[in-house]
Amino acid sequence: MIDFLMISTRSTKRGVIEIYPKFIIKKSSDLMIRGGDFYAIWLEERGLWSTDEQDALQLIDSALDQYAKENSHRFNSDLKILHMWDSESGMIDSWHKYCQKQMRDNFHMLDEKLIFSNTETNKKDYASKRLNYPLESGEMAAYDKLMSTLYSEKERHKIEWAIGSIVSGESKKLQKFMVLYGAAGTGKSTVLNIIQKLFDGYYSVFNAKALGSSSNSFALEDFKNNPLVAIQHDGDLSRIEDNTRLNSLVSHELMTVNEKFKSTYSNRFKCFLFVGTNKPVKITDAKSGLIRRLIDVSPSGNKLNPKEYRTVMKQVNFELGAIAYHCREIYLEDPDAYDNYIPITMLGASNDFYNFVIDSYHVFKKDNGTTLKAAWEMYKTYCEEAKVGFPFSQRVFKEELKNYFKDYKERFNLDDGSRVRNYYLGFKTEKFEDKAEHEKPVHKVPSISFDCTDSIFDKEYSEYPAQYATEQETPCWKWDKVKTKLSQIDTTKLHYVKVPENHIVIDFDIQDREGNKSLDKNIEEASKWPPTYAELSKSGQGIHLHYIYTGDTSRLSRIFDDHIEVKVFTGKSSLRRKLTKCNGLPIAKINSGLPLKGENKMVNFEGVKSEKGLRTLIKRNLNKEIHPATKPSVDFIYKILEDAAASELNYDVTDMRNAVLSFAANSTHQAEYCVKLVNKMKFKSEERSDGIKNDDAKLVFYDVEVFPNLFLVNWKLEGPDKPVVRMINPTSTEIEELMKFRLVGFNCRRYDNHILYARLMGYTNEQLYNLSKKIINGKTNCFFGEAYNVSYTDIYDFCSKKQSLKKWEIELGIHHQELGLPWDQPVPEELWTKVAEYCDNDVIATEAVFNARKADFTARQILADVAGMTVNDTTNSLTTRIIFGNNRKPQDQFNYRNMGEVTADCEPWTITQDMILYNHMGDENFTLFNNEGKPVFPGYIFEVGKSIYRGEEVGEGGYVYSEPGMYGNVALLDIASMHPSSIVAEELFGPIYTERFNDILQARIAIKHKEFDKARKMLGGALSKYLTDENAASDLAQALKIAINSVYGLTSANFDNPFRDPRNKDNIVAKRGALFMVNLKHEVQRRGFTVAHIKTDSIKIPDATPEIIQFVMDYGKQYGYNFEHEATYDRMCLVNDAVYIAKYKDGNHAGEWTATGTQFQVPYVFKKSFSKEVIEFEDMCETKSVSSSLYLDMNENLPENEHNYHFIGKVGQFCPIKPGCGGGLLMREKDGKYYAATGSKGYRWLESEMVKELGKEKNIDRSYYDKLVDDAVDTISKYGDFEWFVSDDPYVKKENSNNSSDWPLDATPW
Repeated sequence: MIDFLMISTRSTKRGVIEIYPKFIIKKSSDLMIRGGDFYAIWLEERGLWSTDEQDALQLIDSALDQYAKENSHRFNSDLKILHMWDSESGMIDSWHKYCQKQMRDNFHMLDEKLIFSNTETNKKDYASKRLNYPLESGEMAAYDKLMSTLYSEKERHKIEWAIGSIVSGESKKLQKFMVLYGAAGTGKSTVLNIIQKLFDGYYSVFNAKALGSSSNSFALEDFKNNPLVAIQHDGDLSRIEDNTRLNSLVSHELMTVNEKFKSTYSNRFKCFLFVGTNKPVKITDAKSGLIRRLIDVSPSGNKLNPKEYRTVMKQVNFELGAIAYHCREIYLEDPDAYDNYIPITMLGASNDFYNFVIDSYHVFKKDNGTTLKAAWEMYKTYCEEAKVGFPFSQRVFKEELKNYFKDYKERFNLDDGSRVRNYYLGFKTEKFEDKAEHEKPVHKVPSISFDCTDSIFDKEYSEYPAQYATEQETPCWKWDKVKTKLSQIDTTKLHYVKVPENHIVIDFDIQDREGNKSLDKNIEEASKWPPTYAELSKSGQGIHLHYIYTGDTSRLSRIFDDHIEVKVFTGKSSLRRKLTKCNGLPIAKINSGLPLKGENKMVNFEGVKSEKGLRTLIKRNLNKEIHPATKPSVDFIYKILEDAAASELNYDVTDMRNAVLSFAANSTHQAEYCVKLVNKMKFKSEERSDGIKNDDAKLVFYDVEVFPNLFLVNWKLEGPDKPVVRMINPTSTEIEELMKFRLVGFNCRRYDNHILYARLMGYTNEQLYNLSKKIINGKTNCFFGEAYNVSYTDIYDFCSKKQSLKKWEIELGIHHQELGLPWDQPVPEELWTKVAEYCDNDVIATEAVFNARKADFTARQILADVAGMTVNDTTNSLTTRIIFGNNRKPQDQFNYRNMGEVTADCEPWTITQDMILYNHMGDENFTLFNNEGKPVFPGYIFEVGKSIYRGEEVGEGGYVYSEPGMYGNVALLDIASMHPSSIVAEELFGPIYTERFNDILQARIAIKHKEFDKARKMLGGALSKYLTDENAASDLAQALKIAINSVYGLTSANFDNPFRDPRNKDNIVAKRGALFMVNLKHEVQRRGFTVAHIKTDSIKIPDATPEIIQFVMDYGKQYGYNFEHEATYDRMCLVNDAVYIAKYKDGNHAGEWTATGTQFQVPYVFKKSFSKEVIEFEDMCETKSVSSSLYLDMNENLPENEHNYHFIGKVGQFCPIKPGCGGGLLMREKDGKYYAATGSKGYRWLESEMVKELGKEKNIDRSYYDKLVDDAVDTISKYGDFEWFVSDDPYVKKENSNNSSDWPLDATPW
């Protein structure tokens, strides 16, 4: 009976006897209360404590049921048991009152020591869990290979000493914690993952940064379960505000714990902390408590190849017991090994003062002492040269230096008899000493081979019962009647043998793509297991590994992975066997790494090498083909998705999420658990894998069309004489054959690839249509991760000019015609061939665009080569790889600041003598810089998505300003690479990554100035092979330009990507430039000049003098911007901030006109009014595009209100046609209604292709264009005399005026 429970009875008015629990208020040895609530209960059956309150309730209910069963004969009336599970009984309320109000805290922290699978336990062990492996010596070749590769012998010893202290139970007495410090991808997480496996159930994860924060009162909540080990994979202790909490935790001091929504309580935590980080721990001074507590571990930098790594990591699962045993022995050899350890590497990485002492090491060691004066002078010099941001004062310096010398004397007599003050004596060289490393020989992991027929198994089990099989391959006799032994039968014939219960067999039955058993695949997988005796199966294609299991075989689960089974022979079961070939190894023992009943299934990821395989496994689980119950099936799906996410597989199965969620919700008893687990599942890989390189395959251009009943794939080989091949409703096999080519499409990564991939996976035409509809409608869960790399490259993606294929057809003069069939309706079978013929146009156009944009493709090839990726990877991913390498989350190194924050150390800009000569002083109230030399913009605020500075709203993408008017002698000054310059000046990506970005920027500038030798040194020489001649250099410059432009776009994107800083709400890159341009405008105006126009990175100043131009250039340099004098306009008419017309004054374009904005850029208007060039046919063609559909209503000779709509498509090129010449009204359709297309009303139109084909050039209605000319003249006339403006008369500046608004409209400024 539970010691806090007494079972009572009472009679109701109706005579029913109620059996109910009474809770005894006394100190219990079976129940623990902590924080005023239930904490744990002792379960005698399991020999463990449980913190699951449900176990307590079930135990009480079992006691009630047992009492009723044993005492039912004593009662004549009906019995009613008031169970805890029955909410109407009221017993659960009594229980909560008992635990929360009537009982006082009475608990002992659980799991303060490790319990292995072979450890006997009792109540006083206070254990609630067991490890699933025994502690015993054994083989650990895989672990040896891994650790000897990733770490030197010295660093490995640190890790194993720490693990051993935990295994031995001594870690709770040690005041140490471990930091694995190194770059990403060097093995930190690998070691931490092994530690997690070793101490599964005994560790928790924590937030190292929160421990170092003085304001986080819940920082200890992560330790509420009293773990023996605490781990953070990617920690940050580089900015510790207060190390008190961390020191107390590591020192195991009594601490007050705050848990959310619970009462506070005190506890002494016994955990050992492991932190993985690529940032140094902040050690403020030599007396810091962290120094004597910290053990730092640095990786060797060596790595295993990915395949070898996965194999070794899998084998480690079977070596856990041996690893733990080995580490314990390492610790017990020298428990005091790190008592006086000094983290030299960490000190050097985080402590400027320590680095100063290192720098002065030989001076201090030679004299074995120094005076304060000499050391102080050395320190000041060091700080200046090393750019130490916050050096110590002399007072602090004096105290800190004492930590590095054995003695300090206020006055001291030197050997020469002289007397000095403040002398440090006895330099502590031991702080800097290091021991030599001794590398261990690398153990080679053996692979399996079958080269024997003489069976060790036959010898080992010669005396065990055995019998032949019947023709039906079943045993002939019941085992209690079998007298024959294994040695008495021919084991090359099919037989059964009764093996010991601890003998298990791992049965490998893996299949190839065709579904046949594959010996090669089975050997590959079996070789990853611990070496042991092995046999080929009866078929000769499967493999059986034989082991002696040292644990409880009744707890083993039969399923290890798909096509890998754990065979256990208990009771009357026996081993079916037919000896063909075997190896010569003895039967090995195994104690860990196998799945246990009721636990998460271990999955072999080698079986999930593709998204298709992943989907198949998920479907099989949804059909309960692997596990008969819902919960283990959901666990299985979670596990394979976790493994997929951790691997290099590129997948996207988000479309299956709802099916999995529905499946989980239907669990009878575990629905809540299953649904929560589904919400944690990673249905999509974080980053797409690299595209497939298949440079030997032929180049094929392709396009697909999808209708409800028709699927078309049209393709052609590269070359003008190659025909287009039409595939009508191709099979998945035909698609698989097509995929062997290097496929090139237009926007195929976002559409065609996924349609092809879906067909490959067996989608029907109807399913393809539904998928197509989802993609077109912008659904997010319709893409396949692997499909992105079906193509060799995507023209739309690599092309620097983004427009639709139809617009490219128009621009390149390719015949284009829309089919006119609605894509959401079935196509009559008799039209299938006609539709296929029509699709030829898009394939031909795709190849034409590819050829026209060869420069862009060459740029993509260069970027892919530099990044080590493929031409099918996007510009964004290529640029990300070039700058950040494999670091997926580099934002922890980014810099971001409030540009409006003025601090006491802000100063006005630097003024030189030549600047004063022409009044180059800036406004000291706004031209300010902080102590890092970065500009500050006083009063700048960003609120509710708007930026305000100096009384005006500043655009979020750049500053735009205009004073419309007519001007002369206009200087156009343009900032070279404004946004990239902002990134570099702000060191936005941190020092390392900003330097890489700046290399790209400076390389492009060097190429532009033909400084090829300088460019060859950029990015570690990676660009040198592209700088063989000027043409190659031009291609490289284009590639770098694309990469540079990509970076700015990613910093301001609203989707997550490595360049996006979550703090960057106000688009700091563009905003910095915009705020600068506001300052520049005011500075130019202060000097008496008009600022006519500012457009993001350029400024136009009328009547500009050399002095004001020089000022702008000097002012820009202060902010990190380089202005270029792009041009001088002899005259300019500015209509608004986006439209102007101007005439060049000098240079290569002297006397030529330039137009910005649609009104003056219309070719007919530009030539007729300004350039006076001959009007060509192309000048009278208009391209129109809509989001729905365009139609020509050919209703000219029809009765009123009758229409004859001719379908055009979303895009078309048209000419205005005179009435009566066969034109139609240009209409756009929306929701079944027709409206005039924008800019077309009042005229009739005909497709320009038809105008030319029918010879109707003379029928073009020029009145349409003449009106545009008249409108342009009227617009310019608002600001001055048009005739003067377009004449060759020279511009003459009006005296005492820089502003065209002073000019009368009927006068001329020239």
